[in-house]
Amino acid sequence: MSVGFISLGCAKNLVDSQIMAGVLLSEGIALAHSPEEADVVIVNTCAFIEEAREESVKTILSACSLKADGPCRAVLVAGCLPQRYKEDLRKSLPDVDAFIGLDELEAVGDTVRRLAGGECGILEVSDRAEKLFEPRLPGVVFTGGPYAYLKIAEGCNHHCSFCAIPMIRGAYRSHSIKQIVKEAEHLLENGMKELNLISQDVTSYGRDLGVGPVRRSPEQGRGGEVGTDLSGLLRALGRIGGKFWIRLLYGYPSGVTDELLDVMTEVPQVCHYLDLPIQHSHPEILQRMRRAETTGHVHNMAERIRGVMPDAVLRTTCLVGFPGETEEHFEHLVDFIRRIGFDHIGFFMFSPEEHTIAFNLPDRPDAEVAEERCEHLLLAQRDIVDKKAAGLIGTETEVLLERSHPEKKNIIIGRSQRFAPEVDGKIFVKGASEVDIGNFVRVKYTAQVDYDMEAELVQVPHFSLGCMPWRHAVDLPWQKP
Repeated sequence: MSVGFISLGCAKNLVDSQIMAGVLLSEGIALAHSPEEADVVIVNTCAFIEEAREESVKTILSACSLKADGPCRAVLVAGCLPQRYKEDLRKSLPDVDAFIGLDELEAVGDTVRRLAGGECGILEVSDRAEKLFEPRLPGVVFTGGPYAYLKIAEGCNHHCSFCAIPMIRGAYRSHSIKQIVKEAEHLLENGMKELNLISQDVTSYGRDLGVGPVRRSPEQGRGGEVGTDLSGLLRALGRIGGKFWIRLLYGYPSGVTDELLDVMTEVPQVCHYLDLPIQHSHPEILQRMRRAETTGHVHNMAERIRGVMPDAVLRTTCLVGFPGETEEHFEHLVDFIRRIGFDHIGFFMFSPEEHTIAFNLPDRPDAEVAEERCEHLLLAQRDIVDKKAAGLIGTETEVLLERSHPEKKNIIIGRSQRFAPEVDGKIFVKGASEVDIGNFVRVKYTAQVDYDMEAELVQVPHFSLGCMPWRHAVDLPWQKP
């Protein structure tokens, strides 16, 4: 009996897949090299917007077809889709053998054993998602590189009018700093060089734990007690010591406090990178989105951050075609983006989600109009990206080398602190070799290639005694480095 994974959606879903894989391994169930070779295929789904649901259903149907053509004996569907739709899925996808929800991840071993025994039609989905799961150590990493996603909390307490996440994932609940540090230490000991902290909103971390920040005067320095908010967590992770990166993904604009910015400059491992979805810039649209509290923060956010960290890299997300968005509102957003000069932006068209406030809001722009607005924003952002890239050429930076180029033997692919994994650009480094993969090197930018950069090696990595390159430190037989 072996199990293969297909993980869809965001990095938070990937962590859930890793948790399930760790449970299976700890209970003596093997992982297949690929879904096509597995006895049981697990599809971990996304249900955030219509496009994600369509991808999930298409992937589930493809997995079910493996039962006719390959060794697959059963298909198990997990995650957000069954959590959101439950009974409806069992009726619409009768070929699926089992559905489990977000609170049933740790019971995946029992479900797989039931499937192995010939049982089908299994539905194990709680009414509400309330649990927190700690990965079983030694853990599993599915990223395929020397970086990992570290989920610091689950759920969301923001009730934006367009978003179904709080209904799916439940209320915000933070892992303890002790548990996060323990997991971080394990990842670093096993060759990871970058820890990407993720949750629905990392800036809300610790608010549910009841203690909050511990502020210090300059005379107190950086030692002593740490609080239970995000600043305290960053200080605790920094105390692990050593050379690695900490990156913050998915924050809320109003959650970027002065204390957080100070800590980002104090803790040397923290990348000067913030992913802060603004969704829009016009106060009237933010009001309709139920994000009015972010209005003031959005408009001075970049100045505040760059005032403390002049080298800060800012990523955001914008939602266009929201009900009530006029041409005036849209032009306000375009002007704002051009003025701020975000380093990276993701643009999305409004997707009406059942049981959200925005589902029945009037005056929704036509789909064609929303698509045109997305294309307009992409062109405006491309100008910004090109100008920033031109300014980088000839400068030096530190790069984490991740993998070999699939076609060019003399090129190794990596990223600088400017680029988060999977969502931003890459750096194609000339002069490095495969033995350097999993290490930090010094490079000089030489050219821009679309949203990526080319660079040449300036300084080879320093290998300390006992240092084990990533590709040897983590043995994942079902995934090639």
